[in-house]
Amino acid sequence: MVINCVVYRHGEREEHVNVAEISDVLKEESAFVWLGLYQPDPAFMQTLQEEFGLHELAIEDALVAHQRPKIEQYGDSVFIVVKSAHLEDNQRISFGETHFFLGKNFLITVRHGSTEGYKEIRAKAEKNHAMLCQGPGYALYSILDFIVDNYSKITASLSERIGDLEDGMFSTRFDNNTLEKVYHLRRELLSLRNAAMPVTEICPQLVRFHEDIIPKNLRAYLRDVQDHAHHVMIDAEDMRETLASAMQVNLALVSVQQSEVNKKLAGWGAILIVPTIIFSMYGMNFPDMPELHTHFGYPAVVATTLIICCVMWWRLKKARWL
Repeated sequence: MVINCVVYRHGEREEHVNVAEISDVLKEESAFVWLGLYQPDPAFMQTLQEEFGLHELAIEDALVAHQRPKIEQYGDSVFIVVKSAHLEDNQRISFGETHFFLGKNFLITVRHGSTEGYKEIRAKAEKNHAMLCQGPGYALYSILDFIVDNYSKITASLSERIGDLEDGMFSTRFDNNTLEKVYHLRRELLSLRNAAMPVTEICPQLVRFHEDIIPKNLRAYLRDVQDHAHHVMIDAEDMRETLASAMQVNLALVSVQQSEVNKKLAGWGAILIVPTIIFSMYGMNFPDMPELHTHFGYPAVVATTLIICCVMWWRLKKARWL
């Protein structure tokens, strides 16, 4: 459950600390704790509640995945839920969750589901001593920036896939598999948009209402995360519209092609109806049929039938029905 539990003093990584000793470290003004967890059990979260003085409602939410992204304040701490995402085999988007407990001198990350770890992000943040010495706000920014950057990488990858799908959909052939792929891709883009949208609301709230946790020089960084999340929202929505338009164009092309086929069938049917009517009339057993006893009656009827059919074919061809 515990991925990492480290004390930072003046921006420097000092030592690993046991969970039972965290309450003593939190009394130091120049130190903060960065604790990383993965799907912890209720008993352990109860221990954290006592050590950090966390609210029971926040603990209850952190134990259960599939929470909606949000930011809530409980006393002196802030509880944040953010959706994380990454591509599996460059095909399917896999979503997870990261829950944050943020205070003046601590940051707790609780990961759920399919989500990447933050070991590399922690190592990168530790190199920036000037920012890390200002408290856990920079650690929070580093993780949020990583999550939103993953959103951007996904949209860039999906953009290439959408381009390939578009080329295949500008066809008069109905492809059920392609339409199914487009439908599932639109659903994934909607989920990605819904994951990015709350970040554009969380960042401004952190800047405006939590000045004691977010230093002034860190606010520009959070606004940058907000801007990137906003771009992801726009890109995801644009790609969904592009896919919807491609689906409509494909269905329209298929409908036009079917209409052309129906026109040709109707044209040939109109031509063939002439000999059908004439020959069916001469199949009746009446002795006084026109030209029935004439020597050139049969060739005359056949020639007349062919002339009428040829005239109809010429007219239909001119009208582009054939």
